[in-house]
Amino acid sequence: MELPLVVGIDGSADALRAVDWAADEAALRDCPLHLLYASIWEPYEGPAFPVGALRQLRPAGTDRTVAAAAEERARLRSPDIAVTADECDEDPVYALIDASDRAAAIVVGSRGHGLPGIVLGSVSLTVAARAHCPVIVERAGAQASVDDRWVVLGLGGPGNMIFAAVEFAFEEAALRGCGVEVVHAWTRCHRERATVRGGRFDETRIFHEQRAKEWLDDALARPTAAYPDLPVRRVVVESHARPVLLQAASQADLLVVGAQRRRNALGLQLGLVNHAMLHYAPCTVAVVPAKDVKKSG
Repeated sequence: MELPLVVGIDGSADALRAVDWAADEAALRDCPLHLLYASIWEPYEGPAFPVGALRQLRPAGTDRTVAAAAEERARLRSPDIAVTADECDEDPVYALIDASDRAAAIVVGSRGHGLPGIVLGSVSLTVAARAHCPVIVERAGAQASVDDRWVVLGLGGPGNMIFAAVEFAFEEAALRGCGVEVVHAWTRCHRERATVRGGRFDETRIFHEQRAKEWLDDALARPTAAYPDLPVRRVVVESHARPVLLQAASQADLLVVGAQRRRNALGLQLGLVNHAMLHYAPCTVAVVPAKDVKKSG
């Protein structure tokens, strides 16, 4: 049975944009679409809560309205796909992470019903950091390019290579009928920069560029063979990764980055570059974990 795309919904404008994006994506993939509304809010007519209990209140029937409206929207958007919706009394983060074991990808909006002014909502950020499948964050205000369409793939150094992200980017580009732009940025250490300033031959640049070419050849060998007609262009520059990727994303349909999950780790698991992309990228962002990721205990 084909795994569905799972969309986290909460009735917000951002979540509805995520529904639209996921409905289009499901049509491209010819796969099912599952809408998941998770909430720990209690209905008004529930039993009286004990003194001191912290319970959030919301009018009865809200869950059904949110789920039904999102389901109707998805069916109208992509009539030929199978759409289902579910509701559960659970924290949205835990519900979506649990669903990621049985999903082709998780799709979420960038903020949801969060605090105004927050760049990225806590639910979206936490799910992107911990899910077991690709997480696609539909960025508010993201505009797909028309004339020159590319899926941008951000790759770090050889030690951070995540082949699942490479495969995902090529698959997405093939679905869209566009090319893949592979972006790699590198920087020199202080000693290397000092050597160049001293007037010696710039061997460090040649070394870094040659090394980048070799591991890019290795990383892209299998997907380019699988998609021989797919346009591929490489951008290898001496710079910090964040500004380079943000610039590339300004003309992208989709930005794909890899994430190496750490088992039983506390704190930020996305890395500084991925964290910045989720907060500031001007297009939809897909965070793809390594395929050997396992649940943390």
